[in-house]
Amino acid sequence: MKEEALNQLVSEIKKCTLCHLHLPQGPRPVLQISRSAKILIVGQAPGLKVHNTGIPFDDPSGERLRQWLGMDKQTFYDSEKVAILPMGFCYPGKGKSGDLPPRPECALTWRSKLLGFMDEAELVIAIGSYAQNWHMKETKKKNLTETVKHWREYWPALLPLPHPSPRNNIWLAKNSWFEKEVVPNLQTRVQAILNNTS
Repeated sequence: MKEEALNQLVSEIKKCTLCHLHLPQGPRPVLQISRSAKILIVGQAPGLKVHNTGIPFDDPSGERLRQWLGMDKQTFYDSEKVAILPMGFCYPGKGKSGDLPPRPECALTWRSKLLGFMDEAELVIAIGSYAQNWHMKETKKKNLTETVKHWREYWPALLPLPHPSPRNNIWLAKNSWFEKEVVPNLQTRVQAILNNTS
């Protein structure tokens, strides 16, 4: 029964035109979910390449994210294991310095309903400030760097990450502790969950 309800909800989302007047490329919701998924990845919103393919994280950001997770593409795109629910399901368009923020209507309309089906999730990976604002609320720190630095406070149920975009190469170079300290712990946790030893 719950499976049917989730399928119905995803079908409604795929037909959603709530923000169509604000979307330069038109609506094309991109998400991945199943009730059995144990890892939930929360990004910002699809980029133009993902909008065109309809495949979440089908871009250089996705390649780096999979490296951080220590996960191959086959596992990453297995909805029985990994759910991918960005804060906005459609490409919001270009801004002055990168893509525009996710449309707020999306999360307000769909997010709580979808999360209600994620009983099995053991790890939420909150990528970037929009995901952290929603999933961490008042527990996040004054900025993204401080939030990620204090990752152990949210561990092992939630992990804040910077965006894996190539645009963040400068941040990664300045914060080398992230790939030395956080990434190995993330990979170990992901493997334990996938191997049912968490």
